[in-house]
Amino acid sequence: MMRSLWAGVSGLQAHQIAMDVEGNNIANVNTSGFKYSRANFSDMLSQTAKIATAPQGNLGGKNPMQVGLGTEVNSVTRIFSQGSVQATGKSTDLAIQGDGFFVVSQDGGTTYKYSRNGDFVFDSDGNFVTNNGLVAQGWVRDPETGKIDTSAPIQNIQIKPGLTTPAKPSSEVSIKANLNAGNLIENMSVMETTDRFDVLFNAEGKAFNLKNGQGITLTVNGNSKDFKFDQSSNAGDNFTTVEDLRQDIENFLQQQSGTATVSINDQGKFEIKNPAGGADLKINVGGVAGGDNELFTQAMTSLSGTLTTGSSGAKTSQVINAATHASSIDIFDSLGSKHTVRMEFRKAEYQYDNNNTKVGAAWSIKISVPQPGEIGGTPNANELKGQIIFNSDGSLSSYTPTSITYTANNGSSPNQTVILDLGHSNKFDGLTSFDSPSNTAGISQDGYTGGDIDGIRIDQSGTLIGSFTNGRSFGLAQVAMAKFTNNIGLESEGGNVFVQTANSGEPVIGQAAAGGRGFVQSSSLEMSNVDLSRSLTQLIVIQRGFQANSKTITTSDQMLNTLLQLKQ
Repeated sequence: MMRSLWAGVSGLQAHQIAMDVEGNNIANVNTSGFKYSRANFSDMLSQTAKIATAPQGNLGGKNPMQVGLGTEVNSVTRIFSQGSVQATGKSTDLAIQGDGFFVVSQDGGTTYKYSRNGDFVFDSDGNFVTNNGLVAQGWVRDPETGKIDTSAPIQNIQIKPGLTTPAKPSSEVSIKANLNAGNLIENMSVMETTDRFDVLFNAEGKAFNLKNGQGITLTVNGNSKDFKFDQSSNAGDNFTTVEDLRQDIENFLQQQSGTATVSINDQGKFEIKNPAGGADLKINVGGVAGGDNELFTQAMTSLSGTLTTGSSGAKTSQVINAATHASSIDIFDSLGSKHTVRMEFRKAEYQYDNNNTKVGAAWSIKISVPQPGEIGGTPNANELKGQIIFNSDGSLSSYTPTSITYTANNGSSPNQTVILDLGHSNKFDGLTSFDSPSNTAGISQDGYTGGDIDGIRIDQSGTLIGSFTNGRSFGLAQVAMAKFTNNIGLESEGGNVFVQTANSGEPVIGQAAAGGRGFVQSSSLEMSNVDLSRSLTQLIVIQRGFQANSKTITTSDQMLNTLLQLKQ
């Protein structure tokens, strides 16, 4: 009879503990990162009145006869299920989606504590801390390398207030562009005296495509002479460049009128004048017999006509153009000052094989900077020329120069080397030359001016990314996360933190979103995982259990009273 009394007492005690556990759950329904607990009941030692026996002969086996002595709370299990994530609008609030804990310390990293509550702030020294003053642990950007080494030991995360980033002089310029290889162009400039005629275009942007032996016949005062294009020689009356043809025509005209002049005007036209002192010039232009190039002849026939000696008039050809393209980019010196670099591309010539077949094209490049800047290491020189060669499939073959030396002459470091990345040989990753309009798809450089920190955001890996007034953004630190083999083995210390125990296993510390650790969601907090509907239902269950055990005690008491009344 006494056993039932004490069994009832054990039930009351166990249900009281269960009520304490559930009451704590309900109390923390609004505690960020809180994980609810569950009381686990188990029966106590049983008294064995009869032991079990095995079957013997014709007698069957017997089961043991035991009487239980009550119940107890064997353990309290913390349930680490994912809590709902609530947006807060505070950029330093962090929620963990998945497994893992934030690592915090109160003694500079000598000992660690662990928490799911990501309510962090920056203190007056720039420490990234919890509301209890525990400093978040992680990795900080190395100012020398500019990198965050997550393989290094973790440390206090501290970002000094008023952080600045120094200017970085540009060391590389990269460009991705297409230079039109077609027979019809949109981007063009007037011809220059050094241009070769086989790469020139008429006023409408149509290519002449002059071949060896093609050209014009010039008849002056009844005397005729053929001027033929030759891609490799300007001997005699052959011409290759604009200057070759200008000189040949002028020499022929001066045989008829000694003061005649031929020039290339600002509009990109051949211009013939006949000042006083010479003879009248009756000019007729036509195509070379057997070598007429229709577009080229049309461009030159407007030179035909009469120029009276001493007149101020002139005869001009149509506009003749060259295929061009230009791009500009700002680079920075060691002071963070900005300077514009302009790159002008101009189709220069075709590449031929031994069979006189076109196997590519060459473009010239002129790189210039504003004065008083100097480029190329030559004093007072603010432009530098080079060459770009393309293969027959439009890929880049080679280019020069591959770098430039720049001096701004403003007090910054002189002879600043800037690598030119125009692409790789036989690749299509930089400059190309296809039959499509010339355009710049992308141009970039790696320099920037100095700047002050303007804000901090945190990405899913827990990296604190600083934004600066110069438009630059880079990681300043990264929050570490710990993962345990047995989360339930952690011991709560209050204040939303846990400590390691002998049964939790060693913490595996690393970056978020790796190694089984969850990812970080910024401007959010993980809510308590307490389910009020479950907890309130559990209160009813515990209350009824407590009442039932109370009934066991009162019933046992009544039975004892009945026994006492037997002697009366």
